[in-house]
Amino acid sequence: MNIEYLGDKLKAARKSKNLTQKGLAEKVGVKTRTVASYEQGSAYPSLEIFGKLCDTLNISADYLLGISDKMPLEMGGLTDEQMQLFFQLIAIVEQFNNHNEAKK
Repeated sequence: MNIEYLGDKLKAARKSKNLTQKGLAEKVGVKTRTVASYEQGSAYPSLEIFGKLCDTLNISADYLLGISDKMPLEMGGLTDEQMQLFFQLIAIVEQFNNHNEAKK
């Protein structure tokens, strides 16, 4: 667990949702400077606010705490063609990784 990276991950997740610090603060019920403090690593949220941050940003607690590096994919805005291309790309990357593992 890397809690020292919570601020960086929070900021990245906020930006991926096109939210400002003020916008996120309003959604979770804190002041803008409080969100800034979380992102700078000078303060940590309470469990209640932590849960609200995860819900609002649609991220797991594991991701925010550094237990997992997997950020959820949001594919609701993609067309069927874009999703098909995306899954093809994933398959290609998996094949590449498997090929490299076989070489070892």
